[in-house]
Amino acid sequence: MNFRPRRSDEPEINLIPFIDVLLVILIFLMLSTTFSKFTELKINLPSADAERARDYPKEIIVGVSSDGRYTVSGQAVAGRDVATLGAALAVAAEGNRERVVIVSADASAAHQSVINVMDAARRVGLSQLSFATQAGRNGAAGSN
Repeated sequence: MNFRPRRSDEPEINLIPFIDVLLVILIFLMLSTTFSKFTELKINLPSADAERARDYPKEIIVGVSSDGRYTVSGQAVAGRDVATLGAALAVAAEGNRERVVIVSADASAAHQSVINVMDAARRVGLSQLSFATQAGRNGAAGSN
């Protein structure tokens, strides 16, 4: 018979595999939730209902077509890059930096085309920008 007192071994919990599994689960959840946000993105663009159209006596109207072509005060711009558009805006501004640039973009125009107009106006020194809107529900049109 063995009458010696038994040595009690305390159970040891190894946390390293547990932490590894938790990190893998955390990475999986971060990746899956990020991608699910992009698939559920819905955007409803607002419509403008202005009571009266603002009248700017010294305005420069920049038209942006759906395929990315530009017109500055009714004159077609030869290129589609920012430098060419900036040169056309500088000619239309006639050295007056207080003129208002009204961007009249097609609804299906690329976002980059509108950003190019804003960048060209900034480079020339025209800081007052406005965006033309289409008639809303009440039938009024204007620029905001």
